[in-house]
Amino acid sequence: MGKEQTVLFHSTVFGPIHSRRLGVSLGINLMPDDGKVCSFDCLYCEAGYNAQGTGSTGLPPRETVAQSLENRLNAMRLAGDPLDVITFSGNGEPTLHPEFPEIIEDTLRLRDKYYPLAKVSVLTNATRIFDPATAEALKRVDNNILKLDSAVEDTMRLIDRPASKDFTVERVVESLCQFGGTGIIQTMLLRGEHCGRRIDNTTQEEIDALVDAYRRIRPKEVMIYSIDRSTPEENLVKVGKEELDRIASVIREAGIKVQGYE
Repeated sequence: MGKEQTVLFHSTVFGPIHSRRLGVSLGINLMPDDGKVCSFDCLYCEAGYNAQGTGSTGLPPRETVAQSLENRLNAMRLAGDPLDVITFSGNGEPTLHPEFPEIIEDTLRLRDKYYPLAKVSVLTNATRIFDPATAEALKRVDNNILKLDSAVEDTMRLIDRPASKDFTVERVVESLCQFGGTGIIQTMLLRGEHCGRRIDNTTQEEIDALVDAYRRIRPKEVMIYSIDRSTPEENLVKVGKEELDRIASVIREAGIKVQGYE
C-alpha cells in the first residue's frame, strides 16, 4: 500500500525554509511534534499517513506558540535575516487547533512588530471553514490557501480521504465562495493507483469540473502543482511542467488567475 513515512516537523516553529510557492518561509506547526493530526489522510501527504498515530506531545498551547515565534523572529531580525512569509503548515491540519483564531491574532501582532512586510499564510484543507470563527481567522491572513484537489466527489474521496462523511465537494465548494476575491485555491495534480483503483485528476472531465468550481468560488488565485517529495502511496506519478503549463492555460482561458509549480 505504501512506504513507511512519518512526520516532517519536530518543533512548533521551524525553518526558515525556501518555499517554491511562498519564498523564504518561517513555518508554524500547530500539531504534535512527534505525531500527526489531520482531518484528511491524503495519499500524497509528505508527513505520512494518519495511521502513524498522534504521538505523545499533544498540541502546543497558544502561549507556547507565541513565545516560540517571538523568540525566532527576534533572533532573525537581530541577525539581519530576510523573511517573506510566516506559514502555518506542519504535521496535519492547522485549523484543527482549538485556539487557532487566537493564534492567528498573536501571529499578526508579532509579524507587525518584527517583520511588518512579511505575509502570513495558512495552508488548510478547508475542512474547518464551516466554523465561523475559523473562517473569520482565515479571512484576516494575507494568504489563505485552501485545498481543492478535485471537484469530482469520488476522486476527492480517493485522493484526500476525508475523515468526515459529511465533507463533500458540493458542500466545500459552496463554503469556499465566502472567500471569493481573497482566498487562494491550491490543487495537487497527480496520477497513479491506490489499492487497485486508478487515480488521475488531470483528465478533461476533472479539469472541466475544477474550472467550473473555480468559477463559482472566484478565488484571488489558483495554485496548481504536483508531487515534489516522496509520498506514502508509492504508486503515484508526478505531473510534469509541460502538462502543468497546458492545464494552467486552460484555467487561465476561463478568466482565472493561476500559477503552476512543477
